[in-house]
Amino acid sequence: MQIVKTPLAGLLVIEPDCFDDERGFFLETYQRDRYQKMGISDEFVQDNQSHSIKGVLRGLHFQILRPQAQIVTVMSGRIFDVCVDLRLESSTFGKCYSVELCDDGPRQLYMAPGFAHGFCVLSDRVDLHYKCSRLFDPSDEAGLLWNDPDIGINWPVINPRISKRDNTFGRLKNLSTEQLPHNSIVEK
Repeated sequence: MQIVKTPLAGLLVIEPDCFDDERGFFLETYQRDRYQKMGISDEFVQDNQSHSIKGVLRGLHFQILRPQAQIVTVMSGRIFDVCVDLRLESSTFGKCYSVELCDDGPRQLYMAPGFAHGFCVLSDRVDLHYKCSRLFDPSDEAGLLWNDPDIGINWPVINPRISKRDNTFGRLKNLSTEQLPHNSIVEK
């Protein structure tokens, strides 16, 4: 397993060991002891799966009072994945990082608590798996406008399919401290 650090502390690209042959491949998407040795010590308490079709854009979502660490794995398909650092004490506050994730040459994305997360679907369909360090609470969920010009994400889709809710999120510059993730520790 390889860990690739990104320019944002607490955001890692994981390249799990993948064993493939003419039949397909096998990989462990999570093994607590191995991930802890690589510096990912969160306790994961909930797994989620989402299914989306080409052109769908989801995000940018985060939890306010109980921010979650997440490990995102594409089970089938290909996405353009984006994280925005919303940790107030972070030197990279407001900065984003994007990476393509797919089921071919699998990679995962680990984000510490305090990031907004979103993705757009590049393949005909995609199935995503999320490991989360805290239980999802819909009353605690918030979001950031997917096309906030101050963040400047270069989404690789034209006219994405976006939910009404995701289209109504605010810009980062208009969010108060109380509307941003709380208790997020910045790792150096």
